[in-house]
Amino acid sequence: ANHFLDTLATHRHTEGLPAQSIGWGYWQQDTGMTGHLTDTDRNRLMRVGMSPITDEQGLELLDAALATPRPHLIAVPISTRGLGVPPPPLLRSLVGGAHRPRAGSSASLADHLGTLTPDQQQEHLLDLVRSGIAAVLGRTDPDGIGADRQFNELGFDSLTAIELRNRLAAATGRRLPATLVFDHPTPQALAQELRRTLLDTLASTSVSARTTATDEPIAIVGMGCRYPGGVTTPQQLWELVTQEHDAIGEFPTNRGW
Repeated sequence: ANHFLDTLATHRHTEGLPAQSIGWGYWQQDTGMTGHLTDTDRNRLMRVGMSPITDEQGLELLDAALATPRPHLIAVPISTRGLGVPPPPLLRSLVGGAHRPRAGSSASLADHLGTLTPDQQQEHLLDLVRSGIAAVLGRTDPDGIGADRQFNELGFDSLTAIELRNRLAAATGRRLPATLVFDHPTPQALAQELRRTLLDTLASTSVSARTTATDEPIAIVGMGCRYPGGVTTPQQLWELVTQEHDAIGEFPTNRGW
């Protein structure tokens, strides 16, 4: 319906006829379209930059839209203060560098884990998971989130599960499956999976670094020969092989045996 109205407004606009299609955000006052939203739903909207429209803001947005010579507009108050990390793609140009992940942060996390004991690694990643859960659910008590609580008991749905996956993928620098939360349904189990993923990658990177070859060619700068048949130089050894000489002789007596 919205696409039809936008197209109709554009069509009339090109013919010089009055028309304007306005796409509204959600209003602070509950309506038939927003009355079913839960606190989790509203927090999710805030994290993607959509603030609820007050009556006063709505009137101001309407006046601004009517004064703009465009056939269709989006009337949404956008706040960048509550945006998640990484921010939504459509709003990244508005955020600037403050919300961008620091280069190398994921590598630093893996390196940091390598300095910890197994118990410390698990606790560190559990704190990371709890922080992500608190951000996704709009909670202020990450330490109060039970490590063995099921995600569905904590209030997760498919959208919040994906949002948590995205946050953890950004924090770890790893490609994580969309089913991550469903496959590991508690914070403790999820932290264990992150630990396995990060340590496996760290181990493979270490092995790769030790076995990486350089582009420099191998140069033979010296070679010693002492073979039967009086062979003492590489050239004599090559002639012995190519000419198929018989090099069988007496057992040497000067070897100290």
